[in-house]
Amino acid sequence: MINSQSKGVAAANNATVAVIVVTYNSGSVIRLCVDALANQSRRPDTILVVDNNSADAGYLEEIPAASGLSIIRNNSNEGFCAANNRGYRMAGDHSYVVFLNPDAFLHRDFIQRAVEWMERADNANVGMLSGTLLGFDIRYKRQTGAIDSTGVFQTWYGKWYDRDQGEQWLEARASSPCEDVPAIVGALMFCRSQAIESVRARNGDVFNARFFMYKEDIDLSLRLRKRGWRLVYRPSLICDHCRGWRGRRNMSIQSRYMSARNELRICFSNQGKGLVYSTLKFLFVPIEEIFIRLSRLVSRS
Repeated sequence: MINSQSKGVAAANNATVAVIVVTYNSGSVIRLCVDALANQSRRPDTILVVDNNSADAGYLEEIPAASGLSIIRNNSNEGFCAANNRGYRMAGDHSYVVFLNPDAFLHRDFIQRAVEWMERADNANVGMLSGTLLGFDIRYKRQTGAIDSTGVFQTWYGKWYDRDQGEQWLEARASSPCEDVPAIVGALMFCRSQAIESVRARNGDVFNARFFMYKEDIDLSLRLRKRGWRLVYRPSLICDHCRGWRGRRNMSIQSRYMSARNELRICFSNQGKGLVYSTLKFLFVPIEEIFIRLSRLVSRS
């Protein structure tokens, strides 16, 4: 008897995969990202690098030519969401699309094992898959030994957070069973195209361009779940992730306003859950900025 796993392997041979990477001043990481894609045991059929008008986009010239790889240069920084939407439109028809950050580096068997698992008949209702994101120090080009994310969860009062972030990674955890999660971090979203098509807006957008950036991954995750799609975390799929910022203190006030504003948008589309927390977070941004500036002055003195 042929089991569902064997059928998944067979069906995976006919599946196609597109990877979309949005860059913005990503010269320190993009080569590692593209090299990791080129070294996949099952290479993607299409790779689109969409650059959001980097200040010095010369690093794009250093990306090695690879089969199926194209570079799209935007004339302005249209944001993470709009750039991914552009990439999705230009990628063509594929069985799966991977939204991947330039500072995320897939381990060699990620795509092959993800496709085989998604193609199993009992996983046909899984709209989005992700794996274990491990912290990566770009300065020394090595793993930090800590977990970056095992899925995005929400506290009872409404705060969204990356589960297990900062905890020590133990290889034994890779053998843990798959599990459904409330949301998946935008650094790595392995999506079934059929699921993405079911939630696209009338104008064809996948991500809500009004978000620009921040919390767009949660918004997409919730929309998929509302349409009945499962979001699954598979621990044995591994990806290194640098995470481009180091806490709210290092974010500009504009970025913190944008993040808080987008959380409010999610609340209004999610039956108001977390509304009090998100409202207070938004109102607290200018006060938080004062404390941050004062602490910087004290540290310099």
